[in-house]
Amino acid sequence: MGGWGELLLAFAAFLASHAVPARPAVKARLKTALGRRGYLVVYILISLAMLTWLIVAAGRAPHVPLAPVAGWQAWVPNLAMPIVCLLIAFGAATPNPLSFGGRRNDRFTPAAPGIAGLTRHPLLWALALWSGAHAVANPDLAHVLLFGGFAGFAIFGTRVIDRRNQRLMGRPAWQRAAAHTSNLPFGALVAGRWRPGGPPPLGRLALGLGLWVLLLLGHRPVIGVSPLPPLF
Repeated sequence: MGGWGELLLAFAAFLASHAVPARPAVKARLKTALGRRGYLVVYILISLAMLTWLIVAAGRAPHVPLAPVAGWQAWVPNLAMPIVCLLIAFGAATPNPLSFGGRRNDRFTPAAPGIAGLTRHPLLWALALWSGAHAVANPDLAHVLLFGGFAGFAIFGTRVIDRRNQRLMGRPAWQRAAAHTSNLPFGALVAGRWRPGGPPPLGRLALGLGLWVLLLLGHRPVIGVSPLPPLF
């Protein structure tokens, strides 16, 4: 099955794979059955499978060009992806009560917020950067709808999470926790409200670079096209 119908079906399946398991009653039952770690593993695997199907379905949709294809466009995701992978490596499972994906949030120190000082929402900005870069490299209607939608969702999501946390934590408590952070990447650094606390952990750095290499090598087998720019 191909065409716009598959793309719409893949979109619906992707949204359902995120919305249904996140419902409190469903999430509680799944965690009871699978355990917290098992729930996260299954959730991540299903999300990756749905995302892969969505990207493949966009490639099968009717080709409606929106701009000429040029060699420089392939460089955009190749330059962006190392940053994306580092944001994921440093943002996942670290103390950060200001966004999703945090772990051991009781260890979060507002005066030394770690990756949250760079941006409160490293995983959402990784999604925005990934999707925006791939929209540039694929200037046709299906891919611009796909990747543009992801980018808009991610950027809008940062605002939604900030408002939700202000409501849940109370604005004064949220302001204290977020005093040395910013939503916009590097905003707190430019404003002088945050400085890196030292060299980055080598384990996280190696994880990010390893993820980048894995995605680079797996792109052609999974997606069907080489991600490398024309010089390669």
